Order: sequence, then C-alpha cells, then structure tokens
Amino acid sequence: MDKDITKHYTNGEVTIVWKPATCIHSTICWRHATGLPEVFNPRERPWIKPEAASTERIIEQVQKCPSGALTFYLNNEENAPVDVATETKIEAMPNGPLLVYGNIIVKRPDGSEENKSKVTAFCRCGQSKNKPYCDGSHIPAKFEG
Repeated sequence: MDKDITKHYTNGEVTIVWKPATCIHSTICWRHATGLPEVFNPRERPWIKPEAASTERIIEQVQKCPSGALTFYLNNEENAPVDVATETKIEAMPNGPLLVYGNIIVKRPDGSEENKSKVTAFCRCGQSKNKPYCDGSHIPAKFEG
C-alpha cells in the first residue's frame, strides 16, 4: 500500500483523516463492543460515513485509535495547532505492537529522521512490511507476546 495515501471524510463540522499505511487493524473503530459501526464499516465503500453520527461521538471514537491512523480536525479549525503532551509513554499491546505516545523522532538506518506525534505503533512481531511501524501483520502471524 502506498505510504503517502491520506483520505478525508467530513460531515461538514468535523473531518476524519485516515492514513491507511499507519493502521494496525485493531478494529477498535468498528467492532460493536468498542466502536462506532454506523460510521466505520470496513465491509462498505466508502468505509467511513461521518454523517451517520454526531460530531461529538465521532471525535470520541477517533481519539480511541491506538495507531493514530484515524485523526480529525474541526472544519473551522483546520490549521489550529495540535496540542500534544510532551510526556512520552510506552505501552506494549498484548499480542500486538509497541505504542509510543508523545513527540518522538524516529531515526532510520540511512540517517533520515521522521517526526511523530500523538501515537506511534512499532512492530514487535517482526512481520511488518512497513518496519519499524506496525502494519497489523501480527494478526495473521498469530504473534504472542
């Protein structure tokens, strides 16, 4: 999948931004127990329908995305600065990625650097095709750890 793809879906008040290459397929956005399936439905196209819920509910759900593949902005504040805490927190997801919360710089073997903020999901299973980032490969690999 092209790493630069970014898709936008809006209900007029809020715009949901989806970066497929960042998605770790946690299913938190659409599963009935944790998600908002009326907005997020991977079996339909488009898979995101922001008109199906209130702006407040969409924001609440998008903020649960563990990889940061889903983000949002209020349409009247598109260029507003993003407030990200300076504290860094690291969480190992059961049988999944290592989540790093906060502002970080990822330095690649070739010396290039990439700034990340909010949440970054790093591969722990070794199967990702987008290393060092998680691409959800731990699921078909049945990674345990």
